[in-house]
Amino acid sequence: MPKQLLAAGEAARLLGISLDTLRRWDRAGRIQTERDSSNRRVVPRSEVERLRGRETTALSARNRFQGVVTEIRVEGLLAQVEIDVTEPARIVAVITRDSAEALGLAPGMSAVGVVKATSVMVER
Repeated sequence: MPKQLLAAGEAARLLGISLDTLRRWDRAGRIQTERDSSNRRVVPRSEVERLRGRETTALSARNRFQGVVTEIRVEGLLAQVEIDVTEPARIVAVITRDSAEALGLAPGMSAVGVVKATSVMVER
């Protein structure tokens, strides 16, 4: 079972924002946080899921990589989407051009690479 309270840095990575942005959101009341016994800011997993607009466990895929789209190469019917993930890795997905357009992908936006078997899917 996943942790119900996340460290502020981990929550920021999952949301695709900086720690400073998370702190500003907290002060503005945009995200609800708590304090642990050492007075460090922690974020309930439900808050991260609420702000992401979906459950993080909606798919059965186990390998999910949150990151930022860095490049999209479109050729014919295919679009190659490069995502710079927040973990120390970079993944590349080849999806249909229609899918890239339907997702509204653009460099600089947050996206999740979902790895299942030999395929990488993209969700937003």
